[in-house]
Amino acid sequence: MDKSRRKFLSTAAAATATATMMATTGHTSDRLGHNPDEMFSVLVDSTACIGCRKCEYACNKTHELADHPPAYFEDQTQLQLGRRPQHDAFTVVNAYEDKGAKEGEAYVKVQCMHCNDPACVSACLVGALTKESHGPVMYDTWKCMGCRYCLVACPFQIPAYEYHDVLTPRVRKCTFCTERLHEGKKPACVEICPNEALVFGTRKEMLDIAYGRISANPQRYQDHVYGEYEIGGTSWLYLARADFQTAGLPLLDNQSPAEITENIQHGLFKSFLPPLALYGLLGLIMHTSGQREKSEESTDA
Repeated sequence: MDKSRRKFLSTAAAATATATMMATTGHTSDRLGHNPDEMFSVLVDSTACIGCRKCEYACNKTHELADHPPAYFEDQTQLQLGRRPQHDAFTVVNAYEDKGAKEGEAYVKVQCMHCNDPACVSACLVGALTKESHGPVMYDTWKCMGCRYCLVACPFQIPAYEYHDVLTPRVRKCTFCTERLHEGKKPACVEICPNEALVFGTRKEMLDIAYGRISANPQRYQDHVYGEYEIGGTSWLYLARADFQTAGLPLLDNQSPAEITENIQHGLFKSFLPPLALYGLLGLIMHTSGQREKSEESTDA
């Protein structure tokens, strides 16, 4: 690498760092001010789930998602398909191997985890996704520009996109039944659950209940509440007898990805430093470096 190229790259790196520092000055993190203990939370006890799919039915009906007859939600073969939430199905129930369970399998409900420090919120360039102080991660259709970075950022592969809608596609996911929460009601899936596999309250209450169940019946559960610490914690918490990865829950670090990415990304985009401005700055550096190199060549001649 020649001298002029090395000079350009070092100058460009310094300029990029400076621009990022300037943009992040005064930025207040969205993470501040939220007390996870007081957020709404749901405890999912997979050992108590009977795979009835009533939660799927209630979610579909409440949010008017798909035109399925009631019989569709009674089809137990769907449990074996390893499904993920879709634009017209905010939650699904899947079967997984559990040798300690009756007939050797248990069931797990899958939906948005409503993370304490959501990667999708950090990845959103226009603030279409926000973390509410009472727990839900909410989506604003009018702000969304369709970049789908949230789909890539989510470690649980939850947000779905309406690819079939060419003109007005939306990102779709569980809303935590936030309208019902404002009315003092439980989420629809929790309300209909017949076996207390879903329990609703504050996050602190759910953790207390979870560890109470573990203490009372240690042979039935792993001594861990999934979501207590994973990626900074989640509003949906899980108990299981089998390994959580067997249940379809990914193995994740305790640190939220947003802690690493937020300062850089929000500094560049949310604080209104457009990429074009950065590219313009780099272009100016290239031009200046070229002029300086020509001047040096003329002097040497």
